Amino acid sequence: MSSFPILNVGFSNVVFVSKILSILQADSAGAKRLRSEAKSESRLIDATSGRKTRSVLVLDSGHILLSAIRPESLSKRLESGDNHIGEGEEEQED
Repeated sequence: MSSFPILNVGFSNVVFVSKILSILQADSAGAKRLRSEAKSESRLIDATSGRKTRSVLVLDSGHILLSAIRPESLSKRLESGDNHIGEGEEEQED
């Protein structure tokens, strides 16, 4: 059985690393525009569990995924290959 690298985007939600095109700051103008367009076209995936959106992931399928984890934290997870989340880490993301 082969294993595929995944990225934990918070709250036990994962995405295949190979599907990620970019990770954007949620408050940038481009990210806001992408989010709005994706919502109107039913391509928006909200993985924030009601928390503040901190990053926006653009997927190769055209979907836009919202995460409550900061882009810096997601990048570190990608670089290290470590998707372990400490207890309460998601709530501490500020």
